[in-house]
Amino acid sequence: MSLPAQVTSIEAIESFRASLIVYLGKARSSLEEVGAEVMRTRQWLENDQRSKWEQELRKRNRQLDEAKQELFTARFSQFQDSSALQHMAVQKAERAVREAEAKLAVLKKWTRDMSNRTDPLVKQAEQLQGYLAGDMAKAVFYLTEVIKSLQAYTEVAPPPGPAAPPAPSAPEEKGPAA
Repeated sequence: MSLPAQVTSIEAIESFRASLIVYLGKARSSLEEVGAEVMRTRQWLENDQRSKWEQELRKRNRQLDEAKQELFTARFSQFQDSSALQHMAVQKAERAVREAEAKLAVLKKWTRDMSNRTDPLVKQAEQLQGYLAGDMAKAVFYLTEVIKSLQAYTEVAPPPGPAAPPAPSAPEEKGPAA
């Protein structure tokens, strides 16, 4: 005859289930936040910063053209000092253009590197989200069913008969055989 199961703590399973639900909520929101942050950063690089530095490059090229025009005009004028100042202004504008070109080149490199580095990680995060939404949701449902089954089991009255089988007695010591 088999012994009845001894259910001692349904509360422990309920507590684990509740903790799992809390964890799933936090994990999902964290993963969503990570995905949104990657998208914001990508848009910032590809749109905001790119348009900013393209516009800045155009502005600096206009300033360079203006400085060159002023230098050209100053060379035809009678003032040598103003020509030297205009030459320095052209050099300054050329440095500004080179700086904007360098920043735009770095920005394009960062955009490529970001995609290469984040795409595999974003894919893993999406797989984890799928796991949390699918398998872990099934686990919560399973734990709910286990709790229901155990509660129903504990409400069933034990079968009539002896409460427990008699304990095995200790073997008797026999003395020397006569």
